[in-house]
Amino acid sequence: MKTAKRITSQAAASGEQQLAGFIKKFDSKNAALIGSVRKVLRKRLPTANELVYDNYNFFVIGYCSTERPSDCILSIAAGANGVGLSFYYGATLPDPRKLLLGSGSQNRFIRIESVATLTRPEVEELIAAAIAQAKSPLPGSGRGKLIIRSISKKQRQRRKASD
Repeated sequence: MKTAKRITSQAAASGEQQLAGFIKKFDSKNAALIGSVRKVLRKRLPTANELVYDNYNFFVIGYCSTERPSDCILSIAAGANGVGLSFYYGATLPDPRKLLLGSGSQNRFIRIESVATLTRPEVEELIAAAIAQAKSPLPGSGRGKLIIRSISKKQRQRRKASD
């Protein structure tokens, strides 16, 4: 039993190390913002699984009720131009203050200028609405896992080009 626990702990440490490496690709301001937003979302959604994608266009940490990407509730999406909070089914969320950006058939997002954005009441309402409308509810107890899902060999720059 101890061996299985040690392997699981090692795998978690390895996932955290990989995640840290992905975040290091960003300039210090965006890297710090990604870390701060992740900390807040981890606290807000402790039972959610974190699905990590270091893809061509964006670096994404999705917060999901299961290990399936289709059960994603929201995610941190980051690129060289900044950090956003993406709502996987944002097109169906109530948005009376017109905060959500995007025009796709499903996804909507807000830009995150600082971690304080997450504490604004209208943003907390969007997060609560996204959790409430999740196809699969979040587990009532336990701790979500960190799962590295995809790493693209070719990627856009994670830092702005120097002027």
